[in-house]
Amino acid sequence: MITSHKKLTVAVGMSGGVDSSVSALLLKQAGYEVFGLFMKNWEESDSQGKCLASKDQEDAAKVCKHLDIPLYTVNFTEDYYNQVFQDLLTGLEAGLTPNPDILCNREIKFNLLLKKALSLGADYLATGHYCQIGSDEGLYHLLKGSDPNKDQSYFVYTLQSSALQKILFPVGSLEKPQVRALAKQHGLSTSEKKDSTGICFIGKRNFQQFISQYIPKDNGVILDMEGNVVGTHVGAIYYTIGQRKGLGIGGEGDAWFVADKDVKNNIVYVAQGHNHPALFSKGLIAKTLSWVNLPPGPLPFSCQAKVRYRQNDQECIIEHVDNVSIKVSFLKPQRAVTPGQSIVLYDKNRCLGGGIIAEKF
Repeated sequence: MITSHKKLTVAVGMSGGVDSSVSALLLKQAGYEVFGLFMKNWEESDSQGKCLASKDQEDAAKVCKHLDIPLYTVNFTEDYYNQVFQDLLTGLEAGLTPNPDILCNREIKFNLLLKKALSLGADYLATGHYCQIGSDEGLYHLLKGSDPNKDQSYFVYTLQSSALQKILFPVGSLEKPQVRALAKQHGLSTSEKKDSTGICFIGKRNFQQFISQYIPKDNGVILDMEGNVVGTHVGAIYYTIGQRKGLGIGGEGDAWFVADKDVKNNIVYVAQGHNHPALFSKGLIAKTLSWVNLPPGPLPFSCQAKVRYRQNDQECIIEHVDNVSIKVSFLKPQRAVTPGQSIVLYDKNRCLGGGIIAEKF
């Protein structure tokens, strides 16, 4: 677990959820000097004029008061908009399906927030992610969380060894029920709070309605794999590979799924049946690479991969790596490989790094 270091100071990224709450609890119990940092990354109010982030901030404040630790608020709304949200919009317009959680971790949490924590005198930044950190011979490694149902290494694969030496994941060795039990045992107000969902820091909402405020809807046709018109859509950018819901295609037979899309001509292609061959890929090319330590090798290199969160590890072979791209082939064809999402590579329990899927084949 966590060893006692009474002279060291840790800033905890307090989200207002149970995981960061228990992280702060464990660190204080271990003897660290602890303070909380609450990030405000999105400026928006609901229909009653109440800030949507205020409830999370109130919950974070309650926990910090209960634990008798200071809480400071940092405002990264401009940085988030420019470095995360604009990247999301640009990717959507290009026909991709970006992952804003990964972008936020890379640009905000483990960049700006880490720098802020260190500038305030912290020796470490801690978060409530379900990950672990190992080290040997001066190198730090990103490891999966102990709870296979909650492991979040997929979302933080862009962390590099140099940053990991300044980061702590206090709940990474625990399972979620243990975390909730600790929160309840110690009277933390977040013990029963539901996990957050939706776009990172923006929340759960109707994706089409929300994005249409920034990218206008543009009606087009839905074609099957033979080129027949089977429906209409509100804009190809709003659909993602493997999507079933919201297509509005009726009729007999199996359900329809998005197999591909042509944003330039505003066409969505669909295939009928969950296991239609058009939904599967033998391999991919990824770019915007990030390695925890060095790129894997020598090639070909056998390892495991995830092309989406919560996916079971898939056996793969890294066939080519350079400074720009990586080529990966799968032992079994993978369903719904989606450009814009990330492929994250593992050597058993250790996360090697990954990249953003550029194309599939």
